[in-house]
This record gives sequence, structure tokens and C-alpha cells, in this order.
Amino acid sequence: MSRIGFIGTGHIAAPMVRFLADRGHQITVSDRNREVAASLAATHGVVVADNQAVVDASDIIFLCVRPHVAADVLKPLTFRREHQIVSVMAGISLDALGATCAPAHDITMTIPLGYLEQGGCPLPACPSDKVLKPLFEPENPVLGVRDEGAFNMHFAVCAFVPGVLDLMTTSSSWLAHHTGDADQAARYTRQLLAGFLAALPNEGAALLPDERDALATKGTLSAQMTDGLREGGAHDALTRALDSIADRLTGKT
Repeated sequence: MSRIGFIGTGHIAAPMVRFLADRGHQITVSDRNREVAASLAATHGVVVADNQAVVDASDIIFLCVRPHVAADVLKPLTFRREHQIVSVMAGISLDALGATCAPAHDITMTIPLGYLEQGGCPLPACPSDKVLKPLFEPENPVLGVRDEGAFNMHFAVCAFVPGVLDLMTTSSSWLAHHTGDADQAARYTRQLLAGFLAALPNEGAALLPDERDALATKGTLSAQMTDGLREGGAHDALTRALDSIADRLTGKT
């Protein structure tokens, strides 16, 4: 059992708290979001405290505040050298975290999503996976990423998730328009993708294009869809969006 603290209790922190509390860890959460913190205390027995008390009561500390307020929230806190720090904040470098959390120096960055609670959420871990693996595996695979630049590119692709949901919403709305049943259209669209992705193996760089090509053979409706998206500029638009996010993460914009 580990003593784990959370600074910030929003929509990213809360699923991690529930996941870790269910596995017997001793959890202390900050009172920044009093309603969420109170709910976690009621359902999972976590302790609610102010930020410094969270730090004092914990050996592993998750930093889950919005990046634009991180400095104001974290700089007043006193960390211990032996603290292990895990940041989920996009765009804040290891150097900046090291300066803010000194004398603590064991710092990991990762990218959780809300479905981590159910398992299956890949967790890039930079520069080391040694803190996260014992906490989240085997339910959630932890992927070591030693290079900070490469890690930031994972943040860019993570931002693709709401983009996929946006495309699914367009498909569901189109189906609802033609069938008159919005609920069933949403259910069909959602389960179509969820079931297909759940059935895919997890290994192999060629897996995604191979599966695409197996479905989108010449003359099929699937090929008409992939060709139409490519000819319509969807892939170019995606690449531009990823590049723009990468530039933002690396300070180029």
C-alpha cells in the first residue's frame, strides 16, 4: 500500500483516485474542488485536506491542476526530497516541474484519461515508468517514453480523442437524420467503433493500416469512405492540427 496524494480533484484526478483507492492505497486529496472531494470521501474513504497537508501526508503526489494555474498553486508548497511526483499537466516541462517541486527530484509525466478507472487506458510515462507500473498495471498498460519531446507528441495524439468523438457525432447525426431514431443511431455508432477496437490486438506497428486495408478493399463501401475522406483533405487537416498542437507544446507558438 502506498500513501498517495492528489493536488487537484477534477475529471482526470477523480477516476485515478477511485482506481487507486479500490486497490487499497491510502489516498489524500486536496479540497480545491470541494464537491468532488466530498464525494470521493463518501464513496471511497479518502481524506480531504488542504494542499500542504496533502503533500505532508503522501509519498507519491499527483499534480492534476490546470497548467495555467499550476505555478500559483504549487510554488507555495514545501516538498520533501524523497517525494515521487507525477504530473498530468500538459505543456509543463520536466525542468519547470523540477524547479517548482524542489528538492523533490523523482518526477514522472503521464497522460491519463477518464476511462482509466475501467482499465485499458495507455499511460505514457516520461522519463521512467517505475512509479506508475506498480500502481496501474496490469489493468492499464504503462508505456515508457524516455525522451520528453517524444512524450509531448503523445499529448498531441491524445487530443485526437475528442476529434474522433466529433467525427462519430457527425456520423451519428447523419444516421439519425435518415432513420428518425437518434438514440439508436448514437448507440449503433458508439458500439460499432467500441466493439471493433476492443477486438483488435495491442501489438504491431502495421496493425492499423493492415486492418484498414482488410476492410477497405477495392470496390467496397469502406474503400469509398477512406478514399472520400482522403480526397476531401481529412488526413491533411488532421496532420495540420497535430503539428499545430506539437508547436504549442514545444513553445513554437
